[in-house]
Amino acid sequence: MTKADAKEIEKRESADSLFLGSDEGDDAYRRAMAKATDAVLDSVGDGEQPYSGQSPESLRELFADEPMIPEEGTGVEEAIEDAKSILRNSVNVSNPTCFAHLHCPPAVPGLAAEAMLSATNQSMDSWDQSPAATMLETRMVEDLCSLFGYDADAGDGVFTSGGTQSNFLGLLLARERFAAERFGTDVQRSGLPPRAKAMRILCSEEAHFTAEQAAAHLGLGENAVTTVETDEDRRMCPDALDRTLSDLHERELVPFALVGTAGTTDFGSIDPLSELADRADEHDLWFHVDAAYGGALAASDRHRDRLSGIDRADSIAVDFHKLFYQPISCGAFLLRDGSRYEHIARNASYLNPEGDNAPNLVAKSAQTTRRFDALKPYLTFKAVGRSGLAALIDGTIDLAADVADLLAEDDSFELVAEPTLNAVVFRYRPHDDLSDDLLGWINEAIRESLLREGEAVLARTEVDGVSALKFTLLNPRTTFSDVAAVLDTLERRGDSLCAVSPEVSR
Repeated sequence: MTKADAKEIEKRESADSLFLGSDEGDDAYRRAMAKATDAVLDSVGDGEQPYSGQSPESLRELFADEPMIPEEGTGVEEAIEDAKSILRNSVNVSNPTCFAHLHCPPAVPGLAAEAMLSATNQSMDSWDQSPAATMLETRMVEDLCSLFGYDADAGDGVFTSGGTQSNFLGLLLARERFAAERFGTDVQRSGLPPRAKAMRILCSEEAHFTAEQAAAHLGLGENAVTTVETDEDRRMCPDALDRTLSDLHERELVPFALVGTAGTTDFGSIDPLSELADRADEHDLWFHVDAAYGGALAASDRHRDRLSGIDRADSIAVDFHKLFYQPISCGAFLLRDGSRYEHIARNASYLNPEGDNAPNLVAKSAQTTRRFDALKPYLTFKAVGRSGLAALIDGTIDLAADVADLLAEDDSFELVAEPTLNAVVFRYRPHDDLSDDLLGWINEAIRESLLREGEAVLARTEVDGVSALKFTLLNPRTTFSDVAAVLDTLERRGDSLCAVSPEVSR
């Protein structure tokens, strides 16, 4: 054996323990995954509190002297052991009293799929990098189209990182289609026409900020988004939409897209989608529905009628890392007429050359390299079925209704709105004559103290200019008793604050 041969063997052996495909690498993978599983269960799975209570300053100190790029490594098992401090100081989204945001506990099938897709590392930008994965995602999109009432043969779509990217894709296609049909401009090649300054996107005043973000990214500017008043249930008001459309036309501004929301972030409100679809048809608007939160109702026999009219949308944004209980990130963009993808078609000789008969997903996405996230909902649906998942969703909606009733009956609390999905917005209000500033301050202080002491993770928002608290009850393991106990603690904390503040305690 030559020195060169020996050197090559040594090089190969040193790499074997770091990669799958050899006995050494496969054994190292088993040990690492077992160690990582134990670390998660020790630090997160058995955690009694939703958060350790550490402040930003103390966490900054925790990592201050920790080298992020050490000169020499410690080995994977020791590195995982050291990572336990990170897990212990992470928010435990699986804890029943972690109910702040649209931040779900991931289901075990999704976690298993996450491990599988990470290890196989398929890249969804070309078929030869992800053959079975490409076909599975294509089939998953077909069934999702059917779930939302689209014709599976005509519909199309792609998996995304979540609602932000899906909303962007919907408005991107809306812009391209409008510019081509109204102005005869291929924006992809020629850029925005001068008249683009008059283009407008319509959404409700409760819509997610990603409509404005997309408008900015599309070169239209945030001012291209016109918000429409909502009704008493915080849904877009069709009459207000009519007035807004009339006003835009009088000002020679040109609406081209209407964004309906199926599940607002704060209240879970669902716009009247059928009525919005009527307006979109009448005014030749691209109708996009942001169903990142409420889209999961499509799986529920009890609640899917709340999405009536969503099948008339030109495009839909769906998130699986909310009410479908998948690990972040996992979303989908669905398109009623797949031929509309022609507006953003792109070919690269090394990925999807023209004339290639292999399935082509990269031209449907805003990403090039993309994870095989479709495996997560596929495995979850396979494990528990649509009906099993629907039962979890329905249970959280029932819980939210029960919690709202409890708050409405308690004189120490103010229920800000009846829940539509599983978000409950409320305030601690010991008496009615508190100023808005004091009311906001005391609710903020209660939330901060509960987080700092690791007792509960609540969300905060602002309603009519005054701070409010929110339970986002996504976790199917959260019980009425869990929420009632947090409310008791919250009330005691509020009463203590009132007792030391003469202005509040009067």
